[in-house]
Amino acid sequence: MRISVFGLGYVGTICSACLADRGHHVIGVDRLKVKTDLIQSGRSPIIERDIDELVKRTVDAGRLVATMDAAKAVASTDISIVCVGTPSQPNGALSVTAIDAVATEIGQAIRSKTTRHEVVIRSTVVPGTTREIIAPRLAETSGKIPGGGFGIAFNPEFLREGSSISDFNTPSKTVVGALDEATASVVMSLYSDLPGPKISTNIETAELVKYVDNAWHALKVTFGNEIGLIANALKINSHDVMNIFFEDKRLNISTAYLRPGFAFGGSCLPKDLRALTYFGRQLDLSLPVLNHILDSNQMLIKRGIDWIVSQSKKRIVFLGISFKSGTDDMRDSPFVELVERLIGKGYEVRIFDPNVELARLVGANKDYLMHVLPHIADLIVPNISDAIGWADTVVVTMADPVYQAGLAQVRPGQVVLDFANLKLSKAIAVEPRGFLW
Repeated sequence: MRISVFGLGYVGTICSACLADRGHHVIGVDRLKVKTDLIQSGRSPIIERDIDELVKRTVDAGRLVATMDAAKAVASTDISIVCVGTPSQPNGALSVTAIDAVATEIGQAIRSKTTRHEVVIRSTVVPGTTREIIAPRLAETSGKIPGGGFGIAFNPEFLREGSSISDFNTPSKTVVGALDEATASVVMSLYSDLPGPKISTNIETAELVKYVDNAWHALKVTFGNEIGLIANALKINSHDVMNIFFEDKRLNISTAYLRPGFAFGGSCLPKDLRALTYFGRQLDLSLPVLNHILDSNQMLIKRGIDWIVSQSKKRIVFLGISFKSGTDDMRDSPFVELVERLIGKGYEVRIFDPNVELARLVGANKDYLMHVLPHIADLIVPNISDAIGWADTVVVTMADPVYQAGLAQVRPGQVVLDFANLKLSKAIAVEPRGFLW
């Protein structure tokens, strides 16, 4: 395929050389003559393992050239990949000055083309940028419409400095968010022989995925460092601690607990976080990430209260009150806290939870519940039909088959608030705004 790559910085140079090495004919475009001259002479404008050899090989083979002439590059290619920088402004906002300028150049060049041209954004941009800023700029300057005279897609890169060529050729995943299937197919074909899953999605999802990856990496580094601070203060080998942590691939190093949902609770997580962060203060340590986990959890509980209250329904039934499915443990359950706060606001609340039998509650679980909801016995409804029949608003707290089956009894006018991200029947009138989803 004939490809023009705009921006011969780190990402653009890697993409240009790797695509050319895979047999494509690539024109690198940059406004800095020093960069285009280096490529033309078979040298890389960036420092990276094996990139000099790769650039020389592809230039010598005639598959990689460079130019400052954007119009000529677009006219000579079928697809343009944009890899220009998107630096931070002083307030943290993303600067789209360079990418807007490139979109203008590409759009002006597309205006005179008689064939469709595909535009692919690889620069990291916040969700909405491609559709709301870049696509309109291309349309304005080309005089053509997206999906007609040109296609547009967002194709995030996941390249690490020091291993970028390997990352390009052996990606963990390839993601393409496109305006239409034709563009998605063209862009995905560039990577057809590469390993890893190929994921086609919408543009905004693809834009956000890049930030999710980087935020997660930053969080992991920070979490490891804060655990290291605690360990070192206690003269414990932090690497021994984390190596033991890594051994659990079922929960610790896995997808477990990473699905968006409601607040955590139970007898372990809140208690142990409180103890660990208090212990950190005793050691005179600043642990910003660990110290704010419970704050974030409380924020979700507040959002849950706001969501329920926004329905302006006075009679509310909770399907489930324990902190998770399959248990009667209500210690630090976020749903117990929701019930407590709603009662305090004057709402009528009832609870149906087949796992909770008051006569069988003992020990700390019973003590906690009697302290937070001393009148719990007056709130429990023995069967789901009576519970749903009484309520104006039905709050589903977890993915329990009993609750899902019971929702078939929901009548018109009732509101179902789904805190469990259930796959509910379209016949059930679930509140359309959703809580987090």
